Amino acid sequence: MKEPLVLLPDDPLINSLNFKPYRHMVLRRVVPFVPGDGQPETMEMTTPWGAKLTARKGDLLVSELEKPDDVWPVDPHIFDETYVITAPGFCVKRAITLLVPLTDVTNGDEDRMVTVHTIEGPVTVRAGGFLLAKGVEGEIWPYPKAKAEEIMKPAD
Repeated sequence: MKEPLVLLPDDPLINSLNFKPYRHMVLRRVVPFVPGDGQPETMEMTTPWGAKLTARKGDLLVSELEKPDDVWPVDPHIFDETYVITAPGFCVKRAITLLVPLTDVTNGDEDRMVTVHTIEGPVTVRAGGFLLAKGVEGEIWPYPKAKAEEIMKPAD
């Protein structure tokens, strides 16, 4: 078995990819991660595909309304740049997300594993099931294809 292909945010390959702009179309839940006195200032989270992410004190914890246990951390600066609070505990992503098939990184190999270095830590996924997303600060993360088909549309 091949070692996973490693992808860093500053990898020159990122600039050669043909990212397309997409908009999110869903309302989400959001709560700040504010540990209590004497509690750890970080929290490990597991995505539905098994990746481990680290939330840090001050991060915002975001989830889809219909999947409240599928939570991911968002850096507070990036949250401010990309989301808008619509009501207490609810938000919408207002920023465009750039997406490209992760298979563009693996030369079409859908079964190749790719480790994407996100702000929250490295995430290893199968290229055929994911897109590569790029955010407003140049941050990258793997985005499930099925989820993108459900909640995103091409930006006009």
